[in-house]
Amino acid sequence: MSQLDKQYKYGKYEPDGFVRYENDKIYEENNKYRRRLYYYRRFLYILLFAGVLAFAMAWWLSIWSRIPSSIKLRAETAETLEFMVPVSGEIYREEVSDEMDWDDNADAMAVGGIAESREEQQGLHIDFQGPVTFMTGTTSRYTVDLKVFGIIPLKSVDIEIIQDKKVTPAGIPIGIYVQTKGVLIIGIGEYEDETGQPVSPAKYILQPGDYILEVNDEEITGKDRLIDLITHSEGQDMIVKVIRDGEVMDLMIKPAMNLSGDYKIGVWVRDNAQGVGTMTYIEEDGTFGALGHGINDVDISALMTLGSGLLYHTEIINITRGSDGSPGELTGFIEYDDSNLLGQITDNTPYGIFGVCDGLRPEDVVYEPMPIGLKQDIKKGPAQIICSITGAPTIYDVEIAEINLDNDNVNRGIVLHITDAELLSLTGGIVQGMSGSPIIQDGKLIGAVTHVLVQDATSGYGIFIENMIAH
Repeated sequence: MSQLDKQYKYGKYEPDGFVRYENDKIYEENNKYRRRLYYYRRFLYILLFAGVLAFAMAWWLSIWSRIPSSIKLRAETAETLEFMVPVSGEIYREEVSDEMDWDDNADAMAVGGIAESREEQQGLHIDFQGPVTFMTGTTSRYTVDLKVFGIIPLKSVDIEIIQDKKVTPAGIPIGIYVQTKGVLIIGIGEYEDETGQPVSPAKYILQPGDYILEVNDEEITGKDRLIDLITHSEGQDMIVKVIRDGEVMDLMIKPAMNLSGDYKIGVWVRDNAQGVGTMTYIEEDGTFGALGHGINDVDISALMTLGSGLLYHTEIINITRGSDGSPGELTGFIEYDDSNLLGQITDNTPYGIFGVCDGLRPEDVVYEPMPIGLKQDIKKGPAQIICSITGAPTIYDVEIAEINLDNDNVNRGIVLHITDAELLSLTGGIVQGMSGSPIIQDGKLIGAVTHVLVQDATSGYGIFIENMIAH
């Protein structure tokens, strides 16, 4: 048998890398096996790469979330931060103030002198892999450009030096009455005109969320005045001044008569809101913070632009207990008269409502002023909240379960569970109307209750008190 015959009988390698056999069936099966093996290995490599990438992203996000983008430190004190992550960077001063020193594992450094720009400053190195103690001066701002392992850019962190302060935790129920700035449009609709045809004069002109400030240069102070001007327009064009996303604009609308002979433009509007909440704290000058979140319109879920607002004393008259999947609520009785007036609301923000409280009664102030706790002071474990369920502000036990230092949602920095047997018996957990209840830990006011977890009535969220006070 020749060498060529042997190669043909026993097989030989072809240029494509596969073995050629005399029997075509064996040849095809061999090729299929090799291809399956090739694609299987390729799939494993892709799976391995995806797993490594997912792990790297999770690790990266973990480091990102463990270091807040904004840090507040008390002035003229020694403040220690223990993030314990492999991140370091350069710290720069943003404005003129006294020096800020820190002690990083016994290495003392100081930021001194002010440069005109970042490029002209000599940034000093800071390493968050170990504890870092800042020796702060008076109020100032700094920026730290952080990098993972000192190489890969992570984020810029703003450090603000603030004066320490004490506030009085309140925990008292409040009745809220606010009027919008102008009239808020909550919906656009259509109706039948005098001929029976559907019309919508405001469609494509006004939008939900717009605030009508003026009609034909006349100020709109409420929905009754708006309706009156439209009704008596005789179908003439109207120049409507609105605020939309912070921008003031003039729009033209032509009212149309309906089947009843009245002129309309086809909008639903709101000019006020009422509710019950909890006051969080009172400052020495009589200013207050409450709710821990803003007052949003229930139909468009947008923060209401405030025209004016009043606080009233209120009495809790009924408790609807919460359960998993069904939030409860506190029902309050509010008498809207001057003798019941508690204060004025000046600001409605994502961090809560704020204003001046000049109608406090002696029984309203139950607790002594206490220092505020910054978010780096908060620890997982036992804490307390103050709320009025049975007529007077009372302390109840809770458990801090999570601390989200860099949560995008400012109202959900703290996750807490109600552990107090009495409160659970009364309310079933956190209910509507408890928003603003002060959260206390280690003798410091650290935050306020903001929301209940719908699927777990015993749990909810809280806002850091430093966010409320810095609103």
